[in-house]
Amino acid sequence: MAEVLVLVDHVDGAVRKPTLELLTLARRIGDPVAVVLGAGAGAAASVLGEHGAVKVLTSDAPEFADFSVVPKVDALRAAFEAVSPVAVLVVSSAEGREVAARLALRVGSGIITDATDLEAGDQGVVATQAVFAASYTTRSRVSRGVPVITVKPNSAPVEPAPAAGTVEALPVVFGESATGTKVTSRTPRESTGRPELTEAA
Repeated sequence: MAEVLVLVDHVDGAVRKPTLELLTLARRIGDPVAVVLGAGAGAAASVLGEHGAVKVLTSDAPEFADFSVVPKVDALRAAFEAVSPVAVLVVSSAEGREVAARLALRVGSGIITDATDLEAGDQGVVATQAVFAASYTTRSRVSRGVPVITVKPNSAPVEPAPAAGTVEALPVVFGESATGTKVTSRTPRESTGRPELTEAA
């Protein structure tokens, strides 16, 4: 079966729910290959394998924490070249959409953002989107290159599906632009006790 790249959203190896939803959707169109970047990359492998990842590509280079966006694009491009996927899936967040757009530009592919469902079609992956404040539902596909798709959180259930979860190191060569924007500090938002909007049903 064809492979689908899934960029993993995690914090120190703790995989976030939207990534597990992506794995559910990825299984509808191929075999999920998870790409885990940054500190704790190896720790995420068992959870990803339990949710359908046939392979987990990891890189814990310090560039992912020290610099913004571009190192992730470099790594995803390396994974893209190693796997030759039928699609690339990314969680639809501010950073996710930027990573996806930059990757699509680099590989000469079309991009679909904020998808809510995916299915395999005769001419490639078909994405469903809710547009104009959910007044309309559209179904579309990328007509050039391998589709790069961002998926809205809460678009699919989390469905465990044990798979091999074989872990492989992902060699990444960072380009000159990878160090163009340095992260100088991080301050986590104070919890209000209310659930995160992206985690809400």
